[in-house]
Amino acid sequence: MNFKKYKNDIGFILLVIGLAVIWYLGKSYHIDSSSIQNYLKKFPLFISGTVYVALYIIVTFFIFFSKDVFWLLGAVLFGVGFSTLFICIAESINAFILFYLARNLGRAYVEKKVTEKYKYLDEKLGRVNFFWLFIFRAAPLIPYRFMDLAAGLTSISFRRYLAAVILSSPLKMFWIQYILAGVGYSIFRNPSSLVQYFLSNRTLFIFSFIYVIFVIAVILKLKYKGKLLCL
Repeated sequence: MNFKKYKNDIGFILLVIGLAVIWYLGKSYHIDSSSIQNYLKKFPLFISGTVYVALYIIVTFFIFFSKDVFWLLGAVLFGVGFSTLFICIAESINAFILFYLARNLGRAYVEKKVTEKYKYLDEKLGRVNFFWLFIFRAAPLIPYRFMDLAAGLTSISFRRYLAAVILSSPLKMFWIQYILAGVGYSIFRNPSSLVQYFLSNRTLFIFSFIYVIFVIAVILKLKYKGKLLCL
């Protein structure tokens, strides 16, 4: 077999199989957040923060839907400010890893296989301005993992994408961490505690309402732009 001829196909297949295996194995894995919290409490902030970032990167890479646990763990253990900082650092590193994983294993395959219609769409995505990349990262519409992979498959510049990651992620993460720090682990035991927390924090409720309106506006705008791209 001429491996050079099928190099792009093999790379893309490995990417898909690898992600599928990681997703399948991660479904049945349970994260003991209390053990991690007790372990991290033993160290000073700098060391515990560094370990937290490392665990966040490794665990969330292999377990797709583990970020919620780490977000709550970070909020309870480090508070709003430091947990936001640590998560944003970890997400920036994740973005680098996943973007280049998709770029190196899948981009060439996509370029070879897409039709002329989708080549035009790919070119449009590659020229998407910083504003829209910022909005995508700030609005809780698409999970970061899938966004990083999708960006790597397009012709979007990594430098532009990374700038959007660094500048926009804190907005979303601070909002989430502020809520989680206030509610704590009771959100698992009693989901209605989240509603009670909002009702007792009028400023947060108003800000969250504005944020939701902002997200809805983004969805409507994207729907309109999607129709234009299909014309």
